[in-house]
Amino acid sequence: MEKYKCTVCGYIYDPAKGDEDGGVSPGTPFAKVPDGWVCPVCGAPKDMFEKV
Repeated sequence: MEKYKCTVCGYIYDPAKGDEDGGVSPGTPFAKVPDGWVCPVCGAPKDMFEKV
């Protein structure tokens, strides 16, 4: 699964880890992350992420 980087702060979304505090279970590919999810570091919306 591909990782995605927040273009605002540089946070890396790793599908293997997910974002449990943000309600995203480990093993969730970025495409399946809910549209309302935001970067856990800076609060940027999902559309501010790019594939790395």
